[in-house]
Parts: sequence; structure tokens; C-alpha cells
Amino acid sequence: MAIKKVLVCDDSGPDRANLERIVAGTGCTVISAANGKEALAKARAEKPDMIFLDILMPEMDGYETCRMLANDPETKHIPVIFVTSKSARADRVWAQMQGGKGYIAKPFQDKDVVAELQGAH
Repeated sequence: MAIKKVLVCDDSGPDRANLERIVAGTGCTVISAANGKEALAKARAEKPDMIFLDILMPEMDGYETCRMLANDPETKHIPVIFVTSKSARADRVWAQMQGGKGYIAKPFQDKDVVAELQGAH
């Protein structure tokens, strides 16, 4: 499946802007969210082909957001790639258990994001 529309969710403005720049540079349409609740609403409304999701966010963290996306018939097919400063093996395993299809640890390089887009889980 070709990735054409991507939702980027991160509560950090600079991190979100960096991800947006990388994704847009591949020719994809970018949708942005600053928190998990906003990401859920935009995922349902916009139907992105992939979601890049931070874990550490206020109100609703990325794990909870991913679980909600995975349990929603409208969004469960959308691959979620976690992008986070949490880099322990336990965090990676837990992310996968929540339904995550990929994991990128911060700080990341452009090629890490592009590889996930090209891998098209």
C-alpha cells in the first residue's frame, strides 16, 4: 500500500515540525495533532494511511491513543509508528503490545522516518 496521507502527533512543537518536514519531503500529505485526543479525532475524520505517534503526552499518552485506534473499526487498519524518547526494550515491547507496527527512538534521523514510510506496514 502506498502511503499518501500521514498523521503526525507530538505535543512538542519542534519535534512535530521536524516530522512534518520529513514526511512532506516524501510527497505525502501531512495532518498534525498536538495530543492523543486530537489524533483520534483527526484519524477518524481524515483516514490517514499511517500515523506517527509520540508516547509521552499530557492527558492521553500514545499507548492509550494507540489502543483506542486499534479498537475502533474505523481506524484499526491504520499502522501506528511510535516516535519517542523512550528507548528501553520494555518500551518497544509494550508499544507493540498496544498495536504499534513500528518504533523510532528520538533523536532520530530523516532516513529512519522515510524507511517506515517506505516499509508501508
